[in-house]
Amino acid sequence: MRPYPSRPAGLAVPAAALLLLLGAACPAVAADGEPDRDFTIEDPRITESSGLAASRLHPGVYWTHNDSDDGPYVFAVDSRTGKTVATITMRGIGEPRDVEGISIGPDGDIYVGDIGDNLDGTWSHVWIYRFPEPKTLRDATVTAVQYDVKYADGARNAESLMVHPKTGRVYIASKNEDGGGLYEGPAELTTGSVNTFRRVGEVPWVTDGAFSPDGGSLVLRSYFSARVYEFRDGRLGESRSVAAPFQRQAESVTYTADGSALMFGSEGVRSGVVRVEVEGGGKPAGGGTERGKPSGSGSGSPAQGAGEGEDGDGKGSVGLGAVIIVGVGALWFALRRKRGQG
Repeated sequence: MRPYPSRPAGLAVPAAALLLLLGAACPAVAADGEPDRDFTIEDPRITESSGLAASRLHPGVYWTHNDSDDGPYVFAVDSRTGKTVATITMRGIGEPRDVEGISIGPDGDIYVGDIGDNLDGTWSHVWIYRFPEPKTLRDATVTAVQYDVKYADGARNAESLMVHPKTGRVYIASKNEDGGGLYEGPAELTTGSVNTFRRVGEVPWVTDGAFSPDGGSLVLRSYFSARVYEFRDGRLGESRSVAAPFQRQAESVTYTADGSALMFGSEGVRSGVVRVEVEGGGKPAGGGTERGKPSGSGSGSPAQGAGEGEDGDGKGSVGLGAVIIVGVGALWFALRRKRGQG
């Protein structure tokens, strides 16, 4: 029997280099109990997760909600297990119509945006609900404050609600295929009267958005892309594209509580939430690019190569990893063949 050829000495270096690249491309393996990694929402009740907000009180926990016609419910999901650890029922509000966004303010309150309007102008007003983030994670019914909201330039559809983490001012990004607007609410929301939101910036098609923990950056995502904007004095600044993962129905985004990464979510049963690392703490570098043109990696730009598997399990680098593995195999066989011909 022909002896099995020994490994060519020249294979060690390129193979090792490719394996190091593979290790860099795939998400780091989290230690037991480490939060904020890719996860799958396991709760069968959560079929249309349309917003995400990182808890300020409970590390690794993310608040989410369903889309329209689900009721006054908000869910706390543990990223370490993907399981729901609390279901909050809001009382003292009307019947929600189309809940699309969620955010947490500097006061620790959770803001829920009932701001969807799929017919682009059907509703003369929309609503924002607000309640303190629970200190203990358990199923509970809470009394929420309801705010009436309208836009200064007329009704419109929106899916993105963002509360600035320093000023507490609420912003809404409208959703329109021809480009939407960034709307700024009053310095303080009030009950008993309508809160008028005024257009202060132009944005692309947006399905969700979130401020970085320091308030210096605003990320806005769509179905196929995302951008991070500098945010100063209540206005959008330079921007750059970021590596948004491809998901079945890309609906949500939030920063991790420490600002080290972005978490991208989607709708669907057992939908995946994908972590994308942020360089520079979530701040885009100066000299951003024109809207829609990628500027590559750099300060404030999430690492490239994030994505979601076809089964929606949130394993973002599976595709890239498979390509590299195939490359390693091809190189190994090529070197074996060259050695046999030499």
